[in-house]
Amino acid sequence: MFRVNPLTAKKWQRFRALKRGWWSFVFLTLLCVLAVFAELWINKRAIVVSYEGSWHFPTYTGFKSGKSFGLDYDYEVNYRELQSKWRAEGSKNWMIMPLIPWDAYQNDFRDDVQHPQPPDAERGHWLGTDKIGRDIAARLFYGFRVNMIFALSYAVGVYLLGIVAGCTMGYTGGKTDLYGQRVTEIWSLIPFLYMVMIAISLLPADMKIFQRIVILLVIMIVFSWTGLATYLRTVTLKEKSRDYVAAASLLGASNTRMIFRHVLPNTLSTLVTFLPFTIMSSISALNALDYLAFGLPPPTPSWGDMLHEGVGQLGSPWIVLSAFTAITVVLLLVAFIGEAIRDAFDPKKFTTYR
Repeated sequence: MFRVNPLTAKKWQRFRALKRGWWSFVFLTLLCVLAVFAELWINKRAIVVSYEGSWHFPTYTGFKSGKSFGLDYDYEVNYRELQSKWRAEGSKNWMIMPLIPWDAYQNDFRDDVQHPQPPDAERGHWLGTDKIGRDIAARLFYGFRVNMIFALSYAVGVYLLGIVAGCTMGYTGGKTDLYGQRVTEIWSLIPFLYMVMIAISLLPADMKIFQRIVILLVIMIVFSWTGLATYLRTVTLKEKSRDYVAAASLLGASNTRMIFRHVLPNTLSTLVTFLPFTIMSSISALNALDYLAFGLPPPTPSWGDMLHEGVGQLGSPWIVLSAFTAITVVLLLVAFIGEAIRDAFDPKKFTTYR
């Protein structure tokens, strides 16, 4: 059976006792779970369609033409219009639409209607539309999913580089540590924002969206690992001098085993404490780059892009208020979680020497 280390269990209990951080963690986790299944809540396609005795699930089965439901066209069916048509005819066919029947890319073009439009519950635009008729709530929620996926990927990359560099410098010592520190110091002085802007501006315009996102992620990781590596070097250097490392060495343990089985697990406090702040810095940097048009390529849902558009459309305050509120709430949640983790793992507060 899986057994939790008693010290880890105590730290988890202390974290749960810190109510602000614990409930922030619960709420952010709930948002992430909802974001994974966002298509069930926010989508232009129906969740379930019952047509002439047969069942269809367009949300996850993909394209359905109008002819699939007795209409006279081959392009994708407009489920909102089809639902209204069936209701007007009193048809026995029925469908279940998401709470917000729009996706993050669809435009609500109508005659004699100029966008952006304020919130309209009848049309399903709970937070209004932007200047080209896209639903703000849909772009907000899908933007949250993009932000969290990007932030977690960024954290994994930063931790991989930071752990390798920090443990290598701290455990090896000597010239490796000396030269490693100099390289880390020089690398940390390179202006991150300018390098990202230069690199993104040099990418060809016809490059695929996914490739541009991956390149942006790699560039941000390459220029962001130095802080974690510096802290991890210090912790590794301290753990290297412990008696258990000397004992493991005398018993014939290899350097790889000592680093990954003995030294690295004892740096868990540093690794866990840094994680929320790494995620927070990623979200802040990504939205800042999006605001400056050097971040995620359009039409990817982006809070920074929404904030930029909202500043240029101050006559439509629902745009800027929605993006600003989303960024503020998520950053506060992550900050509260980080604060609680730091307190729960604080060795000075919870360690007693006898």
